[in-house]
Amino acid sequence: MLPTNNKRWSLFDGVLLLLIAVAFGYLGYRVEAGLEYRWNWQVIPQYLFRYDAETGGWVPNLLVQGLLTTIRLSFWSLLLALPIGLLAGLLRVSQYLFNRTAGGWYVNLFRNMPPLVLVLICYYFISDQILPRLAIVDQLYAAPQSLQHLTGLLLAPVDQIEVFLAAVATLALYEGAYIGEIVRAGINSVESGQWQAARALGMRRWQLLRHIVLPQAYRRMIPPLAGQFISTIKDSAIVSVISLQELTFQGMELMAATYLTFEVWISVAVLYFLLTYSCSRLAGMMEVRLRQIH
Repeated sequence: MLPTNNKRWSLFDGVLLLLIAVAFGYLGYRVEAGLEYRWNWQVIPQYLFRYDAETGGWVPNLLVQGLLTTIRLSFWSLLLALPIGLLAGLLRVSQYLFNRTAGGWYVNLFRNMPPLVLVLICYYFISDQILPRLAIVDQLYAAPQSLQHLTGLLLAPVDQIEVFLAAVATLALYEGAYIGEIVRAGINSVESGQWQAARALGMRRWQLLRHIVLPQAYRRMIPPLAGQFISTIKDSAIVSVISLQELTFQGMELMAATYLTFEVWISVAVLYFLLTYSCSRLAGMMEVRLRQIH
């Protein structure tokens, strides 16, 4: 007889939750009693949203501004990392030795490089050598106000655009290496009999990949790709070292100004959790939907 999926709470679950609650309570007590820390949670909401007298409404403040920058950074990084990873994955399964070698070098280089080192290399090379020659900031300052506003809404404020683009390029290269391995594994997971049957029908390799292999591999790649997107959100915190005003950077600035160490970092952790948990739930719903369709 197959085991049933029992979702009811057991006594063991209740005891575990109680022990966790006691552990967190003791930790909070030690922070307050042992460190003589005075909690000041009532000031945190004002750093999430503030009232703007000019517009007559509530607008995002430091922490929410940082959260929005993190979302934009993660979105554009993944959007650029997807074609990079797809190309790397296809190179890894190519029938030509040069292509396989090039794809392998890229994947191994970026997967085995510390992300902090990669951030600094890309920042000093892209922001210092490439972007100033393109005069992007000067062109944006000379552009209409509406275009500057749209740039700040979709990317970053004009004065932060060079740092933002360098951060996007860094994360895209770093995450693209992992996506390349996901693509390679997805393609290799398709049964060899289907490759042989397609070749027997006279299909060229690119036709085989496009019509037979990739549609099947895509469905199998959805869960790890969703996990990689969540990883991109968490990895984006590393770009705080180049002063991009994302969530971690805003948390450090706010902590240095207010000395609210625990309140600020717990708030930052909660915001990260809400963002990544929402993404994981959406990915789970997408996976269920794909299973129902196919």
